[in-house]
Amino acid sequence: MFGDLFEEDDSSVSHNQYGKGKKLKTKAVEPPPPREFTNLSGIRNQGGTCYLNSLLQTLHFTPEFREALFSLGPEELGSLEDKDKPDAKVRIIPLELQRLFAQLLLLDQEAASTADLTDSFGWTSNEEMRQHDVQELNRILFSALETSLVGTSGHDLINRLYHGTIVNQIVCKECKNVSEKQEDFLDLTVAVKNVSGLEDALWNMYVEEEIFDSDNLYHCGTCDRLVKAAKEENSKPDVNLKDLQNEEEIDDPLMILKTILLQEESNLLPVDQLGQKLLKKIGISWNKKYRKQYGPLRKFLQLHSQTFLLSSDESTVRLLKNSTLQAEPDFQRNDQQIFKTLPSESPGFNGRTSCPHWFDINDSKVQPIKEKDIQQQFQGKESAYMLFYRKSQLQRPPEARGNPRYRVPRHLLSEMDAANIELQTKRAECDSTENNFELHLHLGPHYHFFNGALHPVGSQTESVWDLTFDKRKTLGDLRQSIFQLLEFWEGDMVLSVAKLLPAGLHVYQTLDGDSLTLSEIELADGEDIFVWNGVEVGGIQIPAGRDCEPLLLNVLHLATSSEGGKCQQLIEFPHVFPSNAEVGTVFTSLAIPGGVVLINNTESIGEKNWTTIPKVDLKKTFREQGLRNGSSILIRDSNHDNSLLAKQEKWITSMNEIDWLQVKNLCELESEEEQVRISATVNTVVFDIRIKAIQELKLMKELAENSCLRPIDRNGKLLCPVPDNYTLKEAGLKMGSSLGLCPGRAPTSSQLFLFFAVGSDVQPGTEMEIIVEETLSVRDCLKIMLEKSGLLGDAWHLRKMDWCYEAGEPLCDEDATLKELTICSGDTLLLIEGKLPPLGFLTVPIWWYQPQHPSGHWKSHQDRRNCTPSQGGIWRAISAQGAPGDVHAEVSLHYLGDIDISEDATLMELKSQAMTLPSFSEFVIPSPAFLRAWTVESKRPSRLLRADQQQLKEYKLGRRTEICLEPLQKEENLGPQDVLLRTQMRLPGERAYALPMNMVWDAARGWTAGSLRQRVADFYSLPVEKIEIAKYFPEKFEWLPISSWNQQITKRKKKKKQDNLQGAPYHLKDGDTIGVKNLLAEDDDDFSTVTDDIGKEKQKQLALGKRKSQEALRVQSSHVFSGAETPARPRGPEASLSIHVGSFR
Repeated sequence: MFGDLFEEDDSSVSHNQYGKGKKLKTKAVEPPPPREFTNLSGIRNQGGTCYLNSLLQTLHFTPEFREALFSLGPEELGSLEDKDKPDAKVRIIPLELQRLFAQLLLLDQEAASTADLTDSFGWTSNEEMRQHDVQELNRILFSALETSLVGTSGHDLINRLYHGTIVNQIVCKECKNVSEKQEDFLDLTVAVKNVSGLEDALWNMYVEEEIFDSDNLYHCGTCDRLVKAAKEENSKPDVNLKDLQNEEEIDDPLMILKTILLQEESNLLPVDQLGQKLLKKIGISWNKKYRKQYGPLRKFLQLHSQTFLLSSDESTVRLLKNSTLQAEPDFQRNDQQIFKTLPSESPGFNGRTSCPHWFDINDSKVQPIKEKDIQQQFQGKESAYMLFYRKSQLQRPPEARGNPRYRVPRHLLSEMDAANIELQTKRAECDSTENNFELHLHLGPHYHFFNGALHPVGSQTESVWDLTFDKRKTLGDLRQSIFQLLEFWEGDMVLSVAKLLPAGLHVYQTLDGDSLTLSEIELADGEDIFVWNGVEVGGIQIPAGRDCEPLLLNVLHLATSSEGGKCQQLIEFPHVFPSNAEVGTVFTSLAIPGGVVLINNTESIGEKNWTTIPKVDLKKTFREQGLRNGSSILIRDSNHDNSLLAKQEKWITSMNEIDWLQVKNLCELESEEEQVRISATVNTVVFDIRIKAIQELKLMKELAENSCLRPIDRNGKLLCPVPDNYTLKEAGLKMGSSLGLCPGRAPTSSQLFLFFAVGSDVQPGTEMEIIVEETLSVRDCLKIMLEKSGLLGDAWHLRKMDWCYEAGEPLCDEDATLKELTICSGDTLLLIEGKLPPLGFLTVPIWWYQPQHPSGHWKSHQDRRNCTPSQGGIWRAISAQGAPGDVHAEVSLHYLGDIDISEDATLMELKSQAMTLPSFSEFVIPSPAFLRAWTVESKRPSRLLRADQQQLKEYKLGRRTEICLEPLQKEENLGPQDVLLRTQMRLPGERAYALPMNMVWDAARGWTAGSLRQRVADFYSLPVEKIEIAKYFPEKFEWLPISSWNQQITKRKKKKKQDNLQGAPYHLKDGDTIGVKNLLAEDDDDFSTVTDDIGKEKQKQLALGKRKSQEALRVQSSHVFSGAETPARPRGPEASLSIHVGSFR
């Protein structure tokens, strides 16, 4: 369902060891693929947005919602072109939703993108990579739409389409007085376990009567005493959730009869039974309800012959196939949904018609699914838990049927038409490029056969030619082209597929059929082709085919002493054998009289498992014995002992199944036992476990009313109390877990159990605890936490701890309740000093960053007086951009101060405001254009901020961003494809580098190693073949050489791709350090420095100290919690979901 999650799209090159130095073609950016045969468009996943995609597809397939949104024009919503204008009120979210729906309807592409829509939500890349609940998103999105559409004709769009009312009625059995309360809803929650269908679930939840009697009497206001009463809940949705339960449907006999017949397996019933089922369905017979208006039942069926088919004797009736009800639910999970589209409402593409069918929509992929497979698809843990229903009697106008352009605004129609033309043009261009592929021609006259394989005689330039050819042409065309290239060729020319093996080049099958295209004979991109006469090379007949494939094996045998005897030392050397040769030929090939042969097929050193080959099996081939390239063969005398061979034993361990929980006494009360094991199953209720633990620990019975069970994590930390009415499965507790029996009750359903701490540097287990109402405001919650912490003042704010156990985004809306901000029990809130800036503003810490350079950077006044700045506000760290060499291993970040600035301000305005800070007076900078801005992460410069006129909100900085400013000698204007790198030339004869130099590399033609090597060579005025370059990873003190010959072929696609330095393993970005080695002065593989050796040694010592401290912590924890598991970093709570909407009131 998910495809190959780990298949990378990074480009790569072929394993052609003779092809070094060849210029590789750059692959053009491919346009998105067109729609598949289903004619429906999917939505691309941004990393964790499958839940968003499922909801958007559901809304898109609801014509009433889609067309109501389309009815709002630019005069009400504004225009996306004006969204950056300061005074323009542009309702971005509905506009982007309109545009996305238009793309899903009309744009000929496999999948649409939601990037612009999530940008309008105010989401950063963090939100786009996180999973959330689709029901929560539905409510937040509807709320955001309602806010966005205030003051427009669509202000009631959500309320009009999805609103319903629940009526709670309590009827007094004595005086019959009715007490009634109404509640609005947009969706309903029902329990579906152990019920036959949705109607039963709705009946149980909202219709079934509840009786108040015995010990549960109701106080009647009219009678002014406790009486017996009955309670009912009735849902009155504007969109019907139950079939045939309103007067409109009961008055329509056609709809009722169709519904009854649809419920039959063959849509066939005897007419008498049809009448009986009608009576059971509506509680009244045909004659009493309909005969006066419509006549007898059989006459009614005859008059509607386009819907019903009566048998010749009029005894049975069948529902015609084209008369099905057009009302189907959309089944939806967090990441996938199933739709049934019908000709009347299918939003097809380009006017193509489609048949009624169920479709499985899974992000980008849309596939048909059989109706019988839906039940299997949505059962068990994959069960659908959010259902969208549509009124069965809603009819589409005739002009909407099969017309995807229906009600789409004109400006979007024009935009989609233009985009389709552009896509067609790009696909035509790409098709031409895609049909060209590269072949490596190995020329027979320049090869010789040696040691079982072919090897080039001279240079690779003479022996291997690269040819780019159109794979739609024939093999005869290829042969003719090669004849024209090789003017020296005489005689027959045979083309054979070859392959580079560890032993050398080996020839496989010969290519036949000059009339066949290269695609038809399945030649792959980057294929090796051997060009020869088909018989011999250099006078030697060449073995060809898979059977005689050469194997490169490691041969081991005892060395011969100078006296001619065998010594006790094993020698190892490589040797090539044909895979179809007998194993016994190893003796003749190596000129050994005889002996015993042992083989080993394992690859990992130190785990060799030698197997002796019986004499009978020496006639088997190497392939039959399972030998492959890299396998080892040991030859020894038959009378030699086995003392040189290591013996191994394998141990198998198993764990017994656990069916218990461990409960520890943490009530500060003495008991005979500190902990007990309680037998349980996944369906055991927590209350039973708690009571049994109190009994077995022999504690006071009073604890039954004032205690709770709290899980203990692997760190020994107490987690949120578990409600008594949960089962172990519902509470997410695993067998063998540790629980603490603690004083105090668990929070009620309307309360939250929260952890909180002061500051962002929180050690696990040091948090304080509090129980508050979920309706409490953020401001009141802050006051309570400050009071419990003993802190004063109002210069504090709250942040929610994220999953990395770090301070997340602040809780900005202090008037909002904890429930509205989706704060849940178990979340950790942090008290952070400092008031939050107003909405739309950022508080940005500014740092000064000045790496050492070979010459002429701006100096501070203090530098000119030979003084050093104060150390109070300086970070010193190994620079991510500076040199790692001995000359200058460190750079410093000097804190200048904080600035408050609007998100609408530009980067240039931020630099100008930073220059007004008092600490900035130490430095002499002519203008903001002489400053380069970086974000700061892990106390190091991280991301380069370019484009001075770009607004800060477009960088998606977030509220915790810190920025450092670097001085420049001259103004710079980096383009979007320019990459800023720090290059350093290695000093010959020394393990050190010269000072770093800034180099700008234009990566517009691709982030390839060849392009970067050429730029570095030009920068230092050296021949490209005389340099080697490597990227430095300061956190590991390691250098990774960058070579343009690292070639890989994907096994599945067998398609060569250009290497991309943005991907693994380089992840190249602005500010990275590139080491340069001049091969004219120094020719070795080492890029490291003395500082790297020292840094690695420090890291080893640090890791060793960390392991020791963890062991000490484990021992310490075992005294406190003897059953606690191995300590591990605690997992932080899940981040909340929100959509930011502007004010349109």
